[in-house]
Amino acid sequence: MADPKTTYLSLGSNLGNKANNLQQALFAIQQKVGNIVRISPVYKSGAWGFDADDFLNVCIALETELAPHDLLQGLLEIERHMGRTRLKEEGYEPRLIDIDILYYEKESVVSDTLIVPHPEIPFRKFVLKPLSDIAPQFYHPILNKDTRNLLQECRDKGTLEKTTVRLFKDRQSLLAHLGFISIEGNIGAGKTTLANKIAEDYNAKLVLERFADNPFLPKFYEDQSRYAFPLEMSFLADRYQQFTDDTSQYDLFKNFMVSDYDIYKSLIFAQVTLQKEEFRLYRKLFNLMYREVKKPKIYVYLYQTTERLLDNIKKRGREYEQNITADYLEKINQGYFDFIRSYPGQNSLVLDVTELDFVASTKDYESVVKNIQDFATEKVL
Repeated sequence: MADPKTTYLSLGSNLGNKANNLQQALFAIQQKVGNIVRISPVYKSGAWGFDADDFLNVCIALETELAPHDLLQGLLEIERHMGRTRLKEEGYEPRLIDIDILYYEKESVVSDTLIVPHPEIPFRKFVLKPLSDIAPQFYHPILNKDTRNLLQECRDKGTLEKTTVRLFKDRQSLLAHLGFISIEGNIGAGKTTLANKIAEDYNAKLVLERFADNPFLPKFYEDQSRYAFPLEMSFLADRYQQFTDDTSQYDLFKNFMVSDYDIYKSLIFAQVTLQKEEFRLYRKLFNLMYREVKKPKIYVYLYQTTERLLDNIKKRGREYEQNITADYLEKINQGYFDFIRSYPGQNSLVLDVTELDFVASTKDYESVVKNIQDFATEKVL
């Protein structure tokens, strides 16, 4: 096995969701061509050499076992997979993603397809500034000047602005940065299944709602008007205690937390099941508790049609759930949507998974997780 070589890359995007384009490219680089060891801050710059939307630019340090031309081919394949087609003729163009090799160790490479060091390094502030953040003392092997000196001497007068965008080398690092994700949904939506899969695949602490032994639940489905208030009070007390205990105790061996419920669901269900006076009393107590609990960084709501929910409930075969009505499920769905609209700062992501089977289909599961990843990149990070 060849010793890994350190190479420096520059990435830029000025089409579509620029931050997400850069993030997708980093994920692909980490997966296919090497190990990303450093990522610079992301900078916004004006288009260089042509009139177009502003770019987002980033530089990375990469350890790779690929030879320079093999590395180039791997990066071009990533560009093509993302939808970039490079022009054969000379000139500049807007681009979904642009990945350039700046340095490959101290080597000098000259061929018809690759020149290293990249000949434009000394003239591009949008390259030199992020590069100086991760390799300030790296010496240009031909000019014999380090990045800081090259930046000081650069005559590029283009605009350059540091952004708050954060990028990560892989999905696990991104999810770990979020700290806490809540997976919510109606009865039978698959929230527990998805939370379990994410926890297993990305080394997360799993926070599961524990309610199967609640003595009021089977009675509630038989006589809602009589048992609604004791059921909801029991749920609230249990959820508050469990949720507080579970989310306040960090696991040093886990990267983040993922739950299959958020405590706000107590108010959603109570509003559907309780009489008006009962709900007023309930809400006073709930508001006191809700101020104290940990809020998720991303709130994912799995939506499924009522017909699909009823089918799921029938298949899983819990006897006390078999009398749940379509009307009751529709009211619960509406309650969740009302909550999501009322709390725009909650970073809520609604995913329609009616036609997906993220248990049996790897493709469907990947689609769900990618949606969470894309939402985090665009809305949260």
